[in-house]
Amino acid sequence: MLVDSHCHLDFPDFSADVDAIVNRAGQAGVGLLLTICTHVTRFPQVLAVAERYDNVYCTVGIHPHEAGREPAVDAESLVALARHPKVVGFGETGLDYFYDHSPRQDQQRSFRVHIAAARAAGLPVIVHTRDADDDTARILSEEMAVGHFGGVIHCFSSSAVMARRAIELGLFISLSGILTFKPAASLRDTVRALPLDCLLVETDAPFLAPVPKRGKRNEPAFVAHTAATLAELKGTSIAALADATTTNFLRLFTKVRLDARRGAASA
Repeated sequence: MLVDSHCHLDFPDFSADVDAIVNRAGQAGVGLLLTICTHVTRFPQVLAVAERYDNVYCTVGIHPHEAGREPAVDAESLVALARHPKVVGFGETGLDYFYDHSPRQDQQRSFRVHIAAARAAGLPVIVHTRDADDDTARILSEEMAVGHFGGVIHCFSSSAVMARRAIELGLFISLSGILTFKPAASLRDTVRALPLDCLLVETDAPFLAPVPKRGKRNEPAFVAHTAATLAELKGTSIAALADATTTNFLRLFTKVRLDARRGAASA
């Protein structure tokens, strides 16, 4: 069984055919899906998708693009929302200095709030970082010194230095369709050197469809193509890669562990 550890099933791109998308994922061997919240004001819609399917879970949080536009939330508010059994983590949060859609100080404040919630609830934080690796690593290190929390750098496309720092902090690294892109040779070189027991796979659907689906709307079934590329890089079979990355997902997202066998059985 594969897991799509990061998708956005509440996005308008999927409004007409979510049932078909979840079914196609199952047919492709993707037995668990994690749909990620980007606007806390849209959390009810995200949660509704997760509640609709036994094998779909969700997070609650504010994307760094929205940190200056969404209502400011505190850690206690996020923790309260995460008490729902379908909510298994916080985010996506982090820093995006490429677009700077929100002021950097707002992004950093929101990032720390999500980490505080993760620490308090014992649930992982989903980290977005783009053109902000120095500040991302600094904040993660500072917050880890306050107290341990789990997390994942999602859609990883950063440097080998950032990868090593994340692993040193005990975080996981999730790989998207970018891994299959022809210009991503340096990313593939980085990934070859990473231990398999810290890796996840994702789509970030509807974005970043992997080769050979490049240019199409991405969907969770396509995580199989990223997994195949990762298996080749790691010199292992697709079945072994699926087993390893699913095990890693369940180690990180412990709240889904009790139900994961049901997801595997139905896939």
